[in-house]
Amino acid sequence: MPELPEVETIIRDLKKSPFQNMEIVDIKVTWPKTVRDYSVEEFKDELIGNSIKDFGRRAKYLVFSISNGKTLILHLRMTGKLILHDQGDSLEEHDRVIYYFENGLQLHYNDTRKFGRFYLKEDPQEILGKLGPEPLGENFTLARFRKDLSKRSRMIKSLLLDQSFIAGLGNIYTDEALWEAGIHPKQSADLIPKEKQKKLYQAIKNVLKRGIKNKGTTLGSGLGNFARMNQERGQNSDSLKVYQRDGEKCYYCGSKIKKTKVSQRSTHYCPHCQKKIE
Repeated sequence: MPELPEVETIIRDLKKSPFQNMEIVDIKVTWPKTVRDYSVEEFKDELIGNSIKDFGRRAKYLVFSISNGKTLILHLRMTGKLILHDQGDSLEEHDRVIYYFENGLQLHYNDTRKFGRFYLKEDPQEILGKLGPEPLGENFTLARFRKDLSKRSRMIKSLLLDQSFIAGLGNIYTDEALWEAGIHPKQSADLIPKEKQKKLYQAIKNVLKRGIKNKGTTLGSGLGNFARMNQERGQNSDSLKVYQRDGEKCYYCGSKIKKTKVSQRSTHYCPHCQKKIE
């Protein structure tokens, strides 16, 4: 599933694209369930004749400001992708929603597993209001982070995946941040020492910034893997220290990386560098 760096990469691509302020002249929906709360015809009526004024991101959501005052919100889920197409290009397999613009270009939403959803809202807070602070935003302070950790006895990996606690982290970057901070993924959050709290706070920022700099993480070569709008792969997989490296040597101590489950999610850690505190 695309996480904060992958979604931020897509938004930055969109901001450089020719779609901004271009009128939407037609929409084709091939999988109606991709659109939430509207019928296909209602969805088209709301958007055709309008333009996208701005592209933004909140956590793992892509947020589009529409000229009619409404907000179009997209959650890519596991395999969703936005792909730029030229005028006259035909539909590809797994294209679910296609936007046609006045300049002739097309924006295809492609989703192999059909889990992604578009929401059109008068008030975007209906979708975004329950999210926690942005880990790269001003509201995510060390003082706040320490206070919030001290009140939670959940396993730290599970807590960091909770979008109401911190918004935007997923499986990849959580594993990477915990390794960098030297914290066991099953550690109780309220037992993390102050010096480790600070290390984790900084590690979260570090791994996300690195992921954005490297244009996201693409794993494997399947159709469902993350790709940018021009279908280029993200380059951050070369920077991963533990994620999907079970059985390989830890870059710091040489111990073998182990794999376990936390909240039904595959979790990777170094048993020597990330010891649990009882």
